[in-house]
Amino acid sequence: MPLTSQKRVRVLIVDDSASVRQTLSTILGNDPEIEVIGVAADPFVAAKRLREDIPDVITLDVEMPRMDGITFLKKLMAQHPIPVVMCSSLVEEGSETLMQTLEAGAVDVILKPKIAAADHLAEQAMLICDTVKSAARARLGRRRNAPPAAPAGLKTPAPKLTADAMLPPVAHGAMAKTTEIIVAVGASTGGTEALREFLMALPANAPGIVIVQHMPEHFTAAFAKRLDGLCQVSVKEAEDGDPVLRGHVLIAPGGRHLLLERQGARYHVAVKDGPLVSRHRPSVDVLFRSTARAAGPNAVGVIMTGMGDDGARGLLEMKEAGAHTVAQDEESCVVFGMPKEAIARGGVDTILSLEDIAPHIILQQARR
Repeated sequence: MPLTSQKRVRVLIVDDSASVRQTLSTILGNDPEIEVIGVAADPFVAAKRLREDIPDVITLDVEMPRMDGITFLKKLMAQHPIPVVMCSSLVEEGSETLMQTLEAGAVDVILKPKIAAADHLAEQAMLICDTVKSAARARLGRRRNAPPAAPAGLKTPAPKLTADAMLPPVAHGAMAKTTEIIVAVGASTGGTEALREFLMALPANAPGIVIVQHMPEHFTAAFAKRLDGLCQVSVKEAEDGDPVLRGHVLIAPGGRHLLLERQGARYHVAVKDGPLVSRHRPSVDVLFRSTARAAGPNAVGVIMTGMGDDGARGLLEMKEAGAHTVAQDEESCVVFGMPKEAIARGGVDTILSLEDIAPHIILQQARR
């Protein structure tokens, strides 16, 4: 049966650059699960298009003539909420501005596609398409129906590597429980706001926390800096060799994997290059597997809102290694994909609303 436009994720591209509009149109149009229904050079043209046809997702540039993307986003969210993916070159000086886009209601952020080597461009194209399809499933204050899945046989997905590509499977052995716990957290679509709420609810003496949030390169440093100014715990973008300490949070840098390692009684992180794992870099599966190997029963694993299955295998490995595992519930998720998959695989001990996760972590700490 042919894939009809009614079953595709319908996208409107808003960007003042003609070359970016063309590149995004080509990338998204090549995915049989996506239909580009139009392009617009600025928000005024986009508003006119929206009066004629409502897309499932809008990709939106930040800096544009006549009206900037953040102003348009705020107006859109107030009048007719539609999942929006901000599209930017993410230059370092503009990253703080992009944090404002998430607070204004953007579901996610993608890098503007650039001319590059074929392998890099193909990887970038896959991530852009995945982000747009994930955004289409986002709930903006109310439940949204997910677009129907594409019929089998219409698309051959790119090979999806497991955490084996970065480190060997967990060898379960005796590991004594300690009084200190390490918390490993994974999130994707909707995770920036979920992590903000979670971390702001933690006291200054919370357990050491390591986080993978699917996010582009250059964006995580600004994200961590923003959280550090809001939270009682200290938050920073992880650097290779950073110790994992009580009251400190380390966030994986965009474009690199984050692994937990142990030396004696002390924990530190390794930041490594490598292939996409579960179609992501950083990958939650890589963090969770490394945590299972390094901390075993001395860890708590938390999987939050996001599309796909990254983290589901790793959370099960953490549980099998003796860790306590938590999934965010469907009602509080923007996208319930990652927690749902982890639950289905049997890797979750406890399902909690977002607001209950931080108190639950503190309770686990108190029980040691």
